[in-house]
Amino acid sequence: MLASPTLLASLAHADPAKQGAAPDKPFAEHFIVLQLSESDSKKERLVLSVASNVLKAYGPDKVAVEVVAFGPGIDLLREQNEHRALVDSLVSQGVRFAVCGNTLDTIERETGRRPALNPHAIEVQVGVGHMLELAERGFTIVRP
Repeated sequence: MLASPTLLASLAHADPAKQGAAPDKPFAEHFIVLQLSESDSKKERLVLSVASNVLKAYGPDKVAVEVVAFGPGIDLLREQNEHRALVDSLVSQGVRFAVCGNTLDTIERETGRRPALNPHAIEVQVGVGHMLELAERGFTIVRP
């Protein structure tokens, strides 16, 4: 689905600093949200690599990075994921990881239990809705 010209114009002129894009990153000049809706080791590694490369390119104080995982993409944030150490390292550098509550609810309905998650994962009600809110606050959505 393509964004409307009005939405694109409003996003193009959005000033993240004025909109409170990342209150925990007061000196950030760049704002990016990485979408993760697929799950395999290669895709997870790609998203983590992009986050790491953006931090290296701009410096952790100059860029706000958030990874939003929904659907099968939540596997990255499972407690026993093979990339756990890298996720934890990125968190220590200021990267935020959001996980879709709707996906977690669906898994719980289907399996009878909620998956164990990395304690750094921040549950949001709707992953895609969270990305929309971030875009409205000046973040650029990237789907590696």
